[in-house]
Amino acid sequence: MNPVAYLPAADIGAALAHAAPAYDLDAAGGEARFIAGGTNLIDLMKAHVVHPQALVDINALPLDDIAATDDGGLRLGATARNADTAYHPLVRRDYPLLTAAILAGASPQIRNMASNGGNLLQRTRCHYFYDPAAPCNKRTPGAGCSALGGLTRQHAILGASAHCIATHPSDMCVALAALEAVVEVRSANGTRRIDFADFHRLPGEHPEQDSTLAEGELITHIELPPAAHFAAHSAYLKFRDRASYAFALVSVAALLDIDADGVIREARLALGSVAHKPWRVPAAEALLAGHRVGSAGAVDVFAQAADLMLSGAQGQGANDFKIAMARRAVIRALKQASEGTHDNSHDYAAPGGKEPT
Repeated sequence: MNPVAYLPAADIGAALAHAAPAYDLDAAGGEARFIAGGTNLIDLMKAHVVHPQALVDINALPLDDIAATDDGGLRLGATARNADTAYHPLVRRDYPLLTAAILAGASPQIRNMASNGGNLLQRTRCHYFYDPAAPCNKRTPGAGCSALGGLTRQHAILGASAHCIATHPSDMCVALAALEAVVEVRSANGTRRIDFADFHRLPGEHPEQDSTLAEGELITHIELPPAAHFAAHSAYLKFRDRASYAFALVSVAALLDIDADGVIREARLALGSVAHKPWRVPAAEALLAGHRVGSAGAVDVFAQAADLMLSGAQGQGANDFKIAMARRAVIRALKQASEGTHDNSHDYAAPGGKEPT
């Protein structure tokens, strides 16, 4: 058993102090991790993948708010639970894509516990990453990548490197990428804002670094820009091995801003579970602008956008099917979004914003 210090933080200053490298953990060279829901971190500790010597509990911090911003956007507190976020009336009204993505993930029990900030930081579900006996560059830099030449069915087809072919597992993050969210973080040096496109990293030569967070930084909020113009035409699709409680093989978020004449003014697309981060291709989105939905050539344009999204895709044998699957998923998501947002949140409705456990 590995001893772990438990450090409840009464305010943000205390949390940052506990996580600072200079903090005395009463253990040589100890590492502290922030914990809110703990739905991924505790699993990683049980599997002996990570060994923090202290857990800084941030649940008492005033970071569970969900509130409108002055410009018509929305601020999501980092410790707000996924279920509360999905069912919040402003999220359901203006950001139905986010509701759909959250409800596609995990199980009701986990969504009731998982935090928004933790969702951004969850680690890959690569089998080899979770197996301490298998060499893994994400777990031990320089050890090698066991997935290369191994079991690759769930692995990346885009943005991979010779050092790692793992994928990012989040559903919520795919929606946040399409919505062009901004992540607000705090550290001893103050507050900084990170565009969502820059928050997660591709593996490159350093697959152990999932994000651009600096040591000791704490996620405090996720800010969503105004998106009411997308609310009527959004779709989130997730393809997986079973109907629930399974990570995606491929997922796609689609947003369309369509004028009264049926012409696309703006489009957003993001693919999930195909790369080390949610995958966007601006050229594919730009291609869709100016085309009329429902026209004879609309599906052809959707297919061209899908081809651009998958440009350069490369399978590892067992996951070659994901290329064709992702292409069909993009076309289908665009078609569904063009027809109008389907509100499926009532299928999971429960009193008080919580799901049944």
